[in-house]
Amino acid sequence: MPADPPGDSTLPDLRYIRELARVFKNYDLGEIEIEAGDQRILLRRGVGEMAGPVTIAAAPAPAVVAQAAPAPAAPAPTADAGESEGTFITSPFVGTFYRSSSPETPAFVQVGATVTKGQILCIVEAMKLFNELEAEFPCVIEEILIDNAQPVEYGARLFKVRKL
Repeated sequence: MPADPPGDSTLPDLRYIRELARVFKNYDLGEIEIEAGDQRILLRRGVGEMAGPVTIAAAPAPAVVAQAAPAPAAPAPTADAGESEGTFITSPFVGTFYRSSSPETPAFVQVGATVTKGQILCIVEAMKLFNELEAEFPCVIEEILIDNAQPVEYGARLFKVRKL
C-alpha cells in the first residue's frame, strides 16, 4: 500500500480511515459519519447492498456539529439457561456503555422507569463515535445490568425490561 501523503492538513489520516473501514466491514454497518474539527469522514454502503464497495468522502464539516445517528437497541426475547427469564436489551456492538450523555447530566433511564418506543436508553461509544441506543418497544426498566463507563461486547445484556 502506498504511504500516506505527507503533512497535508486538508487530507484525513489514511491510517484512521483504514481502521474505520475495518470496523465498518467487521460490524457490517450501513454508514459511519465522523466529524472532527473542520474534517468530515463519511463511509456509506450502497442502498440495498449487503456487501460491496464502500464510499469514503472527506470534506470540511459544517459549523454545526451533528449528533451521532441513533443505533437500534436489540432485545433478546429469552434468557440463557441458568439466568432469570425476561426480556433484555442488548448491545448491538462492542464499545463502552454510558448511562448519560456526560458525567454532569442525569442518566437517560433509571430502574422502574417506563420508556416509550424511540426513547434513548444509553450511549455505547465505539472508536470515539457515540451511538444512542433507543427503545424498540415500550417497556419498564427492571434492571440495569452494566455499570456506567464499562466495556461491553456485542450482544451483552444492558437492561432487563418488561414489555408493555
